[in-house]
Amino acid sequence: MKKSAAAKKATPAKKAVAAKKAPAKKAAAVKKVTAKKVTAKKVTTKKAITKKPAIAPEKVTAAVKGASTVKTVTPKPPTAESRAALVRRARRINRELAEVFPYAHPELDFDNPFQLLVATVLSAQTTDLRVNQTTPALFTKYPTPEDLAAANPEEVEEILRPCGFFRAKTKSVMGLSKSLVENHGGEVPGRLEDLVKLPGVGRKTAFVVLGNAYGRPGITVDTHFQRLVRRWQWTEQTDPDKIEAEIGALFPKSDWTDLSHHVIWHGRRICHARKPACGACPIAPLCPAYGEGETDPEKAKKLLKYEKGGFPGQRLKPPQSYLDAGGKPAPPLGAG
Repeated sequence: MKKSAAAKKATPAKKAVAAKKAPAKKAAAVKKVTAKKVTAKKVTTKKAITKKPAIAPEKVTAAVKGASTVKTVTPKPPTAESRAALVRRARRINRELAEVFPYAHPELDFDNPFQLLVATVLSAQTTDLRVNQTTPALFTKYPTPEDLAAANPEEVEEILRPCGFFRAKTKSVMGLSKSLVENHGGEVPGRLEDLVKLPGVGRKTAFVVLGNAYGRPGITVDTHFQRLVRRWQWTEQTDPDKIEAEIGALFPKSDWTDLSHHVIWHGRRICHARKPACGACPIAPLCPAYGEGETDPEKAKKLLKYEKGGFPGQRLKPPQSYLDAGGKPAPPLGAG
């Protein structure tokens, strides 16, 4: 009986102790949950902080020319850009590029309209450098349309082999030479409608010849031009003729030839297809695509090509203005 009474007395005591311990456990559990939530919040905050938008330097001609950048701004994507704003931005980009490439010129070596016409046809699906390394032998042996028209196709093919697609290109240059002899007195015509009737000659080739041999304005819509004008949101068109029409409407006709050079040179040297050098781009604040490529200035500088990267250019006989700007002539075929 004494034992059971003692047991009864002990039971409430144990319950009291257990009751005291229970809130303590609950409090500990709450503290753990709260700590986890706080940690999660900190992690989320850190993650949110690390996601920074790409910021374009206000002026990065420095990355190209060697000066330091001073201020940074976030480029504004021209999603709701008015027509007038687009024209202003496009023309400003052209002015900026004219300052960066004051020596821009056609990157094919030529001494007359016939040589430029043939070289431009040969440049399809190969580099201007390879064409410039190939044409000296071609024009030494066949200096006139009459000579090339009467040539042995197999001998011409052998000379043009380094350009690729040499059989098709032989057919084109010999065909256009015959047409020049038969229909134009051996002279390259200075009209678009006549040029595009020649074998292997389209609007792009015709405008290269008209703009650079005859001083008649034209827009050259090559692969670099197409890529950049879409990247800059000047147009959404993919058809070369429609691109030509839309871009032509943004600029005075007198600007067309130089505009083509500026855009193409920028595409070959800085704004590459796969990895544009955004951190070395002089028009970064005006570009809605800033951040698609390398934005670190030092890393971007390593992506620059030709004279901007300290390398030889594409012409074996470049103009003096290019050499004065630090450009180097390209090596002849087989020399590098």
